[in-house]
Amino acid sequence: MPSFDLVSSLDIGELKNVLAMAQKQISGRYDFKGSNCSIELKNEKELHVVAETEMRIEAAMSILYGCMSKRGLGLKCLDLQKVLPTGHQMYKQVIILNFGISKENGKIVNKLIKDSDCKVSSQYLDEKVRVTSKKIDELQKTFQMLVAHKDLQIDVKMENMK
Repeated sequence: MPSFDLVSSLDIGELKNVLAMAQKQISGRYDFKGSNCSIELKNEKELHVVAETEMRIEAAMSILYGCMSKRGLGLKCLDLQKVLPTGHQMYKQVIILNFGISKENGKIVNKLIKDSDCKVSSQYLDEKVRVTSKKIDELQKTFQMLVAHKDLQIDVKMENMK
């Protein structure tokens, strides 16, 4: 029977390219001239955005969002925290990167699949959801429905289509 795995992952190499691209744009922008603004990846699980004002953090975030969308990375994997002062007249925002499908999100995905009119079955397997059907067209229809659904708070990708 044809099947595929739904996963929620973020390519770290591509994220590093996005960060380099965003940092280059920040260093070249007129409103960031002479400022100390940076976006750094810390231990591959979180991003730190550091700037002098909250307004510059918001501008750096908009640059980051634009670069991520250009490179095809999903924005739903970012969990934004509060902007906090760090001292020395600097502000920092921590962004947690979400990997994998949690059990709660797996239940939501299974419920969405069962509520759809597609003839497929799904099961949660260790941070991924396996979807099986008799027809490949039903699998593709299910995947398109999940990608376009508004209640799903994670970016899903198709893996191991068999």
